[in-house]
Amino acid sequence: MGVSATSIWKKGIIKQSEIDKYLVDGKDYINDEAIFSTLDKQANPDPKMIRDILQKSLSIQTLLPEETAALLNVSDPELWQEINETALTVKKRVYDNRIVFFAPLYCANYCVNNCAYCGFREANSREVRRILTLDEVRNETISVLREGHKRLILVFGEHPSTDVDYMVDCIKAVYSVNETAPKSGRPTNIRRVNINAAPMEMAKLKKLKEAGIGTYQVFQETYHRDTFSSVHPANTLKGNYRWRLYALHRAIEAGLDDVAIGALFGLYDWKFEVMGLLHHTLDLERQFGIGPHTISFPRMTPASGSWLSSNSEYFVSDENMKKAVAVLRLSVPTAGMIVTAREKAGIKRELLQLGCTQTDASTRIGIGAYSDQKKEFNQEMEQFTIGDPRDLDEVIREVGKLGYISSFCTAGYRCGRTGETIMGMLSHCEESKFCKLNAVLTYREYLNDYASPITKEIGEELIQQELAEIENSEYFHNKPHLLNRFHRDYGEILLGKRDLYL
Repeated sequence: MGVSATSIWKKGIIKQSEIDKYLVDGKDYINDEAIFSTLDKQANPDPKMIRDILQKSLSIQTLLPEETAALLNVSDPELWQEINETALTVKKRVYDNRIVFFAPLYCANYCVNNCAYCGFREANSREVRRILTLDEVRNETISVLREGHKRLILVFGEHPSTDVDYMVDCIKAVYSVNETAPKSGRPTNIRRVNINAAPMEMAKLKKLKEAGIGTYQVFQETYHRDTFSSVHPANTLKGNYRWRLYALHRAIEAGLDDVAIGALFGLYDWKFEVMGLLHHTLDLERQFGIGPHTISFPRMTPASGSWLSSNSEYFVSDENMKKAVAVLRLSVPTAGMIVTAREKAGIKRELLQLGCTQTDASTRIGIGAYSDQKKEFNQEMEQFTIGDPRDLDEVIREVGKLGYISSFCTAGYRCGRTGETIMGMLSHCEESKFCKLNAVLTYREYLNDYASPITKEIGEELIQQELAEIENSEYFHNKPHLLNRFHRDYGEILLGKRDLYL
């Protein structure tokens, strides 16, 4: 598409009326000065107040900004130990003892934006541009299925060649692929496609809904206005702060009630970004009665052609990253929390034990990088640097050693447990029961279909522990129909059936 056509396309993207409708007295929900003031007022929190806040978190309630600021300002190591322990307790109450796995699939690296931290930015002449054909999307999907994944998140730059119609075609292409598992020869396919894409108008979002996506993910990148402006040039689509700020409001109104927020840690002060994520959650809850399904907190890593990505003054230390994750788990207890392959294996392992619920593995972010995994992809074809390139089996083995069961569950999307339904179940710690059952079913599939001998040995011991816990659970004894159905499904999976869920 020529320059003039691209310019015309860009002019039609932002719909001011789809921003204004969510404002209150012409103002949005992020007030920089109010956030700074809240952090300052809670600079020296009383230990008793902190413990009271922890008790509130255990009742699975979203925290207030003042409470979150107090947690962020704790300096006592012993109190931090209590915070960390409470964070893990909250995670287990809401999501049980499992980690959900997914893989990202980058479909194109064309982009009309010029984000200072991103290898995809339009001005980066070092980037080798490529857009996958639908046959290539299917080939990538086959490669991901051979690893054992059941969830994909498709990633797109913002460009007319990868607008919503291309996204819909990619979604359909992924869902069309059927493969056989390498160990058992049983049929396998991607059961849920999520999307990481630019903000859209409601008419386009409805097309994504019709295509059958699960979660729609848009990261604000930074909630700090001056920083947002400095890293997103004003003459670009992404330079419009409020268009992005209300991307997920539009999505929910368009029927996509499973939305995901995030910030790129390292662009600005980490405490401010945690507060921004909380305010985002609170405004979604205020306007729609539901918060984000997941929160992501990727740390900035070096990117092709980006000086800022290697030289930011706001890089977040491992210690502060752990604090951010623990506080987010307590502040937004119903949200799933995603730690990505940007993190190195060691710190990822620690973050998983602070309340994270999802991670990616076997991650390749080059365009077309899954189809030939032995190829060393040039970083000029990648958006950022990966810290943990380990394959899925190795990560599942490590997670098992930590005592966590691996899950590929997509049941909630297909059983109507999204939006207000799942938020209610999460806040009452009921969804965790379904999480456990479906995690065991999908873990059983993985162990039979993909696991290496050593991973299977660890998994067999762990799955027996989970089965015993289910058998001894008062909750399941009070719901014999649910327990009986689980026993039936588990037995049928052992006999070769697949994709059974509750």
